[in-house]
Amino acid sequence: MTRPVLVVTAVEPERRAVLAGLPSPSPVTVAVTGVGPVAAAAGTARLLALAEAAGTPYRTVVSAGIAGGFAGRAPVGATVLARRSIQADLGAQGPDGFLTLDQLGFGTVVADADKATLARLAAGIPDPLVGDVLTVATVTGTAERAAELARAHPGALAEGMEGYGVACAAAAAGAAFAELRTVSNLVGPRDRSAWRVDEALAALTRAATALTAVAG
Repeated sequence: MTRPVLVVTAVEPERRAVLAGLPSPSPVTVAVTGVGPVAAAAGTARLLALAEAAGTPYRTVVSAGIAGGFAGRAPVGATVLARRSIQADLGAQGPDGFLTLDQLGFGTVVADADKATLARLAAGIPDPLVGDVLTVATVTGTAERAAELARAHPGALAEGMEGYGVACAAAAAGAAFAELRTVSNLVGPRDRSAWRVDEALAALTRAATALTAVAG
């Protein structure tokens, strides 16, 4: 039995990279929803609602794309699967430091990946790294901020901008969720000359072949 799968990316080059790893025709739909958690949540929610209204609801949603990897945890070129997608900058700043939404009592910033989907992806990708992936609305650009995030989230392997937003939309629609990232650069000072975007996109294409097992 085929399980309809929606894969959402932030930008078109990521969409093309995922499509390049899928057969044609494919049971997987790949769409661009925009950069950042708000655009990702809104775009994903719209796609899920349209599919449900048409009588062909998606059962699984995967947030896919390239990301920054934390030094010593996820090197450039690595493929990362999120055990949890965490909105790392949603909360309140106070005199005693940063308080998360959970600590404030207003909800949670943690979205767990669907275990069955995570297992299927991990089985189809050679040597994936599995851990937390942080979602941020502002990309980290200093060594100090990178160290702060690494201390606050010892299980974090990578940093992206869409995963938690996609997870919220998937949860509202009752769909399973997973996040797949390939590492183009290290989290920290923004040295564009050190980024390996083409390498990360090629890794995304290789990893995308596992998506057919999610739908199959």
